[in-house]
Amino acid sequence: MTVVSRPEFKAETDALLAFFADQPDGPDLDPYEALLLDREQLPDPALAGVCDPDTRSKDVTIRGLPARVYHPATEEPRPVVLWLHGGGFIGGDLRDIEAATSGIAAAGNVIVVSLNYRLAPEHPYPAALHDVRDALAWIRDHRAELNGDGRIAVGGQSAGGALAAGACLLARDEGGVLPDRQILCYPSLDRDQDTESFRLFDGTFLSIAPGGWSSAQYFPAGELPATAVPLRASSLAGLPPALVLAAGRDPLRDDARSYAARLTADGVPARLVEYADTMHAFLNFPAVLSAGRHAIELIAADLREALPA
Repeated sequence: MTVVSRPEFKAETDALLAFFADQPDGPDLDPYEALLLDREQLPDPALAGVCDPDTRSKDVTIRGLPARVYHPATEEPRPVVLWLHGGGFIGGDLRDIEAATSGIAAAGNVIVVSLNYRLAPEHPYPAALHDVRDALAWIRDHRAELNGDGRIAVGGQSAGGALAAGACLLARDEGGVLPDRQILCYPSLDRDQDTESFRLFDGTFLSIAPGGWSSAQYFPAGELPATAVPLRASSLAGLPPALVLAAGRDPLRDDARSYAARLTADGVPARLVEYADTMHAFLNFPAVLSAGRHAIELIAADLREALPA
């Protein structure tokens, strides 16, 4: 494991958490009404940053779903990265992470396709997972239109990281075409975890405590399949090489650590990078969290090395 630790990480995280804590309470709504209101909120550029000016973006529709494609400056065919936002499987939007997706495209010299997959409770598991599977197939089918060179990676943040990992398991188990690389940023890979990081950090921006409303909207009843909770897969052998990012002050920190260790144990090359003193979802706030800006550059450098020109 590589630990990225800088003095400013803690101070910046403390300041952002304090900012969120000082926000006035919203209206007294039931959870679904509050979710619908939250989905309407646009990201604040002062926190989320803005689209990298060295990219060209274009909105497309992938099998009925909105997506945005970010092209780097080069005109040469490049690998395509399918990227999946976070939001607990019930929220989030590609607009929340434009600084990251466009920055990865620009610095990584790759084409990034950012997908708005279907959300629970309207579309519980496995709808979003099937959207990711179908989007990967669409990217392969539209390689020339995208200016792709045939190589494909899949990545995501939090719930999006879980979907990326689940899609790789699904492709392996169905005999499909595997992505060339997976990038899992503070992924949510299990349910009702009793881990050290849960005990230390639950409620630090994110809660994964059992019985949560959002979790119940997405996951099916009964025994959960590995494509929903990848840490429960009996084997991770045969999956694509991985870059796994963790946040040091995240209840999901140990999901990332455990998955990277299991990938390695099962013969899959996996690189684990942990950002000390940093909160969950730090890639959503690169304007105020230097860990987010560092991670964008790190992901880009990883892609340049893993998928060279």
